Amino acid sequence: MRILVVDGQGGGLGRQLVAALKERCPATEILAVGTNSAATAAMLRAGADSAATGENAVKVCCARADVILGPMGIVIADAMLGEITPAMAAAVGQSPAKRILIPVSQCDTTVAGVPDLSMAKLVQSAVELLRGMLP
Repeated sequence: MRILVVDGQGGGLGRQLVAALKERCPATEILAVGTNSAATAAMLRAGADSAATGENAVKVCCARADVILGPMGIVIADAMLGEITPAMAAAVGQSPAKRILIPVSQCDTTVAGVPDLSMAKLVQSAVELLRGMLP
C-alpha cells in the first residue's frame, strides 16, 4: 500500500504523521510531498521512504497513492497562507485514493462537531484509521 503524506509550512504535522506511520505501519511505503522544501525536509527526517516538493509532485503522487493523509487544508484552494494552489487541492480531491484529513483550524475553516483535540491525538486517530484500511 502506498501512503502519501502532504503538508506545507514547516511540515510539523507531516513530520508527526510520517513518524507515527513508520512506527505503527512499518510495512507501508510512505511518500511525502511538501508544498515547500522545509515541509519536505521535515518529513524526510521523520523517515519518509521518498519525497518531493511542489505542485507537480502533489499532482503526480496523488494519482499514484492508495491513501492520502494531511491537514484538511490540502483540499482547499489557497489554504495554508496560499501554499495550496487550486491545482493541488483539485489533485487531492480528484484522486482515487482514500483520504484521511486532519481537522486543523488554521486554514480559516472549522468543521462543526469536531472536538478540540491535541495534534498528538489527531495524529494517533489518523494512524488508527489507516491501520483499519490495511489488509
